[in-house]
Amino acid sequence: MKTFGAFILLAYFLFSCSTDSKKRFEYAGGSLKMAVEIEPSTHVARDVTDYYTATVLGQVVEGLISIDPKTLKIVPQIAKGWEISNDGLMYTFTIRDNVLFHPHELLVSEKDRKLTLEDIVKSVEKSCSPGQDGDAPHAFSFLFKDNLKGANEFYSGTSKTIEGLKTSGKNKITFELLQKDDNFLFKMANICGAISPAKLIAANREADLIGTGPFIFKGYISGDIKKALLVKNEDYYLTDDEGNALPYLDTLTFIFQGRKLDQLEMFENHETDLITGLPPSRITMMLEGRIKDFNSSPPLFVMYNNPLLSTHYYFFNMNDPRFQNVKVRQAFNCAIDKEKLGREVLRNQYYELGYFGIVPPISSSFRGYDFNGVREASYDFDPEKAKKLLAEAGYPNGKGFGSVNLRYNIGDIHSAVADEFAQQIFQVLNINVNIDGSTFEQKDLDASKGKGDIFRSAWAGDYPNPETFLSNFYGKWVPEDVNELSRVNQSRYKNSLFDQLFEQAKNSSKLSEAMAYYAKAERILMQDPPLIPLWYSGDIQIVYSDVRNLHFNSLNQFQFREVYKKPLTEEEYQKQIKEISR
Repeated sequence: MKTFGAFILLAYFLFSCSTDSKKRFEYAGGSLKMAVEIEPSTHVARDVTDYYTATVLGQVVEGLISIDPKTLKIVPQIAKGWEISNDGLMYTFTIRDNVLFHPHELLVSEKDRKLTLEDIVKSVEKSCSPGQDGDAPHAFSFLFKDNLKGANEFYSGTSKTIEGLKTSGKNKITFELLQKDDNFLFKMANICGAISPAKLIAANREADLIGTGPFIFKGYISGDIKKALLVKNEDYYLTDDEGNALPYLDTLTFIFQGRKLDQLEMFENHETDLITGLPPSRITMMLEGRIKDFNSSPPLFVMYNNPLLSTHYYFFNMNDPRFQNVKVRQAFNCAIDKEKLGREVLRNQYYELGYFGIVPPISSSFRGYDFNGVREASYDFDPEKAKKLLAEAGYPNGKGFGSVNLRYNIGDIHSAVADEFAQQIFQVLNINVNIDGSTFEQKDLDASKGKGDIFRSAWAGDYPNPETFLSNFYGKWVPEDVNELSRVNQSRYKNSLFDQLFEQAKNSSKLSEAMAYYAKAERILMQDPPLIPLWYSGDIQIVYSDVRNLHFNSLNQFQFREVYKKPLTEEEYQKQIKEISR
């Protein structure tokens, strides 16, 4: 890990001045700064499982395809196109011939830097190999296990090649699946499918974070607050519709600040250019106290408010004998007053309270999904029913149950929610909840190990389909060895009927049929709940008005390659108002 000071910026600009000039966008240049709660937990794309790491690394590394942040549709990336066989089992990608990896000491010449089919093959093979700690990479569990033909055999060491991965000619690579997967392209667009240089894989140097993306990772800047500095990739292969070089920005800085109140102060001091998720305690003060900055003509700030495909929940450790009793888990669900939680802790900053399941109740994103059926299987605040269920489970008034350890990652909201949860469980069930806060990384690791009783979690959808949410409780993700990390299904929940319906949904040929099976699976999940849904995010985003082309979306995915800065003029503002009013 390297630490860089101001000299790196000088070195960068000296370097950029010496590169061959390209057609330059009129407003290219400048920098953008954004605060995120947590710094990257890894520099190896195939191991990325959290949103914060994906946000940073997603500007540096790329996969064959990506998701357009404006439309949320699959678009070409390293691959310039693809074909799908009639049976839906063969995906053939045509790779661009002008993609270069970022400069690195092991990539001496332009030939070394040029992306080839070998880089893709080696990246996939590495994703289908046990890590140094013996655990499966996230890419294997999420993308290839039981999905790509021959991936399981390669992982177990019974085959030296992946049967379903074949190259042809100079620029084509085919993935053959074991069964049809209508979400395969969305999964391939996940950051864990990013491509690394074969030479760095062989040298075990992937942590150097060398990709093909629009920004180059230059290192961390030390100080009171840690930052990551990304600079423009002068050799980036994509251009805008007018043929201008991308990205427009010269630098992109991520500032790691876990406290939302501090993030807000940084934004108000213009130390950052945008803020997502206002602290509940400051919403009214921000929106009303600086109303002139929103209403001036042109405004200083622009606000966006949209529901996110994101669910906040607690889940039970299903290896704990107490939580293997379904009535205990139902009792905990009935003991939570979500209205109070939303009103007094969240300050009404949410899209919907957790009266459904793990799939956010956003009908526009999940058309045809039976949210009413899921709601019927879910839980309202019912203290008397909670006490009755706990007594039927053998713990009248909490007697003999013992205390519960709640693990969460420390943060403004998470700490306050944990306190409120502990109070409500004690008041209703007479069970002591010991709250144990830690870093996100430590909490996530302990959850995978099952070191705790109840865990705080949140899941942001990787793509707009119920599968990405329900897969968190798919029983076949649970390792046989209790000592092995369970990265995806951290609760280690197993329900054969849920798994059967989940698989039927995945294998359905029609979207309407798949939605019906997913909804039935979620009803089973909530009747036998391994989780307590708390709320679904509705994010308020505020950005300075000079930031252009930054698209907010329900997946909360950011792409900065076409973002630029230009002061908003009165004429432009009035034109926008007229267009909105039409």
